[in-house]
Amino acid sequence: MDGFIAGAEAALQASGEVLRAAFRGELQSDMKPDNTIVTEADAAAEKAMRAVLTARFPEHRVTGEEFPPEGPEGARYEWVLDPIDGTIAFACGKPTFTTLAALLEDGVPVLGVIDQPVSGERWLGAKGRPTTFNGAPSRTSGVSVLSEARFGTTDPALFPAEHAALFETLRDGARVVSYGGDAYQYGLLASGHLDLIFESALSRHDIAALLPVVLGAGGAACDADGQDWTGRALQIGERFSIRAMANSSLGHEAV
Repeated sequence: MDGFIAGAEAALQASGEVLRAAFRGELQSDMKPDNTIVTEADAAAEKAMRAVLTARFPEHRVTGEEFPPEGPEGARYEWVLDPIDGTIAFACGKPTFTTLAALLEDGVPVLGVIDQPVSGERWLGAKGRPTTFNGAPSRTSGVSVLSEARFGTTDPALFPAEHAALFETLRDGARVVSYGGDAYQYGLLASGHLDLIFESALSRHDIAALLPVVLGAGGAACDADGQDWTGRALQIGERFSIRAMANSSLGHEAV
């Protein structure tokens, strides 16, 4: 695991150099077929990460949001990359975007990093180890009652109809509600600044890095139906819902 962590941090160092240089500069951007924005910095940052990881781990598979997979098909280990999670925030000059890097073993996330290259904030979670924030231990708040919770989600408009009622119940029952933040808010949860997050329609590259960070900080994660995410493989092409919580009981009272 030490070698995997060193590889992930080297890849994030490379992508961070790209993103810091591009942040709040002149950006070329386009719209993807799914009507999400992509910038030239997304592609450049992912290329930088891939170059590091394919050189260090030629026997690993590397997949990302912007380019086709590289490396041996069917490899036991797979890197899953999202060079800019929160591209709208990045394009608008908000320092709440992050870079996500995850290592999957047989489809199960065993290492995840949430990196904010402008502020220098980095949450790292690894199987069997406590989550760290900039090298120091990071823990969730431990809040267990919805009425005391600080609840976050990126955008209420993203919830499909089947998850809207649960979102509204959690929103209405929480003490404080915060919108925006994309993957950055999961780092805040891991540091005890948020207590509950619920999101839906996420891709594999959106969720893979979050799980080791949240779980290693003493938090819990389940899908919209309450099924535990611990140890579950993430299938290619699957869409995910996630409730990330300060502990396993928070939010279940609303189901």
